[in-house]
Amino acid sequence: MEKGKLANKVALVTGAGQGVGQGIALALAKEGARVAVTGRTIEKLEATCTAIIDRGGEAFPVVCDVKNKQALISLVDQVIAQLGGLQILVNNAQEVPLGNLLSVTDDAFEAGWQSGPQATLRLMQLCHPYLKGDGCIINLASSAAKRWDMSNYGAYAAVKEAIRSLSRAAAAEWGPDNIRTNVILPHALSPGMEGWMEQNPAEAAAFVATIPQRRVGDCEKDIGRFVASLCSDESSYVNGQSIALDGGQALIA
Repeated sequence: MEKGKLANKVALVTGAGQGVGQGIALALAKEGARVAVTGRTIEKLEATCTAIIDRGGEAFPVVCDVKNKQALISLVDQVIAQLGGLQILVNNAQEVPLGNLLSVTDDAFEAGWQSGPQATLRLMQLCHPYLKGDGCIINLASSAAKRWDMSNYGAYAAVKEAIRSLSRAAAAEWGPDNIRTNVILPHALSPGMEGWMEQNPAEAAAFVATIPQRRVGDCEKDIGRFVASLCSDESSYVNGQSIALDGGQALIA
């Protein structure tokens, strides 16, 4: 693989076994980053690593449940031991608590909280010593909080908005450490999105019609490539931003 804009950098991507996380891992590796991919299913992680290695990149899998603090500590230790450092952290993993407010269970909301804001904060804290001096954090949120109709998305939007707040604080507090923290809010054709569109064709068509570009983004080409650019020196003065990668659908503030 030719040297790219992320050569000599090490990246950690959570939820990288499929979908957006996989697309981001592939794009980071294409630009020269060595990538640690993590998630709960080893077969999916190995598939992502194989795809990266087949392209000439370097990657290794680490099974980890981001809801488990000790697992996160072990994850970071393994990344540092295997790859010698860390410059890029992508917090992508998330369990999604969907449903109207009367139906969302404590367990579902707690899982959304633990896998989202809590895991994001824990990993940012654990990785901070290694990111100092040349670090880039990308956290994933959602434009669900900007929906015209919040029905059935309140709990999901709540945990994602918490991630945006943590990210803005990190951008302010860690900027002097030369750590940049930004948020992306993507629409991407992940396996989950594909399944939903197949099962709900009428609703999916109405949804796509609200996107000015009339399509859902590709996980690697539209989302991953942007993240790679955001992590590079090309974006060295971009910090504390929430950036919607949604074809122009949502107004983000």
